[in-house]
Amino acid sequence: MRERGRTRRLMGLGARTGGAMLKTRLGGQADWRALGEALFEGLSELKGPAMKMAQMMSQWDDLLPPDLADELARLQRQADPMPWPRIREALELQYGDINTYFTQVEEAPFASASMGQVHKAVTREGETVVLKVQYPGLADVLESDLKQLRRIMSLGRWFKVPQARLDALFEELAAGLRDELDYQAEANALARYRERYQSDARLVIPEPLFELSGQHVLAMSYVPGTPLRELESAEDTVRQQVAATLADWITQELFTFAELHADPHAGNFAADAQGRLIIYDFGAVIPVPEGRLNAMMQLLDATLAHDPMAMDEAMVNMGGRQGQGAPLSLYREATECIAPLFEPGEQDFSDVRVHRRLRELSPKVWAAMDRLQPPADTLLLSRALNGHYWNLVRLKARLDMYERTQPLLAWSRSRT
Repeated sequence: MRERGRTRRLMGLGARTGGAMLKTRLGGQADWRALGEALFEGLSELKGPAMKMAQMMSQWDDLLPPDLADELARLQRQADPMPWPRIREALELQYGDINTYFTQVEEAPFASASMGQVHKAVTREGETVVLKVQYPGLADVLESDLKQLRRIMSLGRWFKVPQARLDALFEELAAGLRDELDYQAEANALARYRERYQSDARLVIPEPLFELSGQHVLAMSYVPGTPLRELESAEDTVRQQVAATLADWITQELFTFAELHADPHAGNFAADAQGRLIIYDFGAVIPVPEGRLNAMMQLLDATLAHDPMAMDEAMVNMGGRQGQGAPLSLYREATECIAPLFEPGEQDFSDVRVHRRLRELSPKVWAAMDRLQPPADTLLLSRALNGHYWNLVRLKARLDMYERTQPLLAWSRSRT
């Protein structure tokens, strides 16, 4: 009965979304604020994959209608936590008698998200730890939710996205969501990253506690910090230190270790009292093959060269452009949006002119969807990079992207 009600609500949200998209496609004015409020109310209660999808969408701040983006962003900040009795159920499934392992588990969550929430606890040895608890029954509803999400994604056909492309996009998203339920894999990722960056004094990564972790609970050391969203009002020196560390870390991940932290929402990051970057969540780490990274760098190279024909060639090679007629005017406008961030010298990521241009460009991108379509195998990578960009915006970063990217572009050119 509960699952049927969940399905009905998902289908209802899909119908509202589809109606808004169709109205916009036909030249009308959709009420994106009302749609966003409906999505918030429905998905904050449903939790799980559907809510995760909405949180992922909210990170595309530059493409979504502002009213819709604002409402979806609330899912990262204000989603209702799972009631304590349900969380206790998951803890008892993992530990049996909780008192055997802990003298205290705080009932109020330390943090909550789409697939689970985090509670502080004190072990029998007196150590303060955090427990990432998977929502009870989530694995059981995952496939049902994914089935409904596939139906919602079929709305993309209104934008002339071929069914094969929609299927490929769905499979990459589904694989990422399934991976997030694997707490053993996340514990291993925590251990791998701690070893990888043990000599980097600017990064802090919690220690996984394997003896207290299992299928439904991931235990790790408690690392206090100021959440990234709250750093927006911090001293400039702190923000710039954290921003530089974040940018350096992303670059090293991609070009040295060929993988990337692919869940960049702000709740996964914080800064400690020394201004070090804390990375909390490793439920989504994706491999980045050299060929895929090289293709994206070729597109950036063509963009910074103000060469729309080369941009089109790069898009075709990535599988992101098809059909007849390259949208050269759109490429030129995209260059005008992006290139200023890569000019020599420090560039201000909080410059609202850049964001305004991106928002103004988004309707033209949607209108060109018969020719421009997201490459399925770069969806999570593109989303992650976009999310990390917006974290730099929140930090009001000032970075010399020209100096940072020149060696990377040279690396790409050497492989063509």
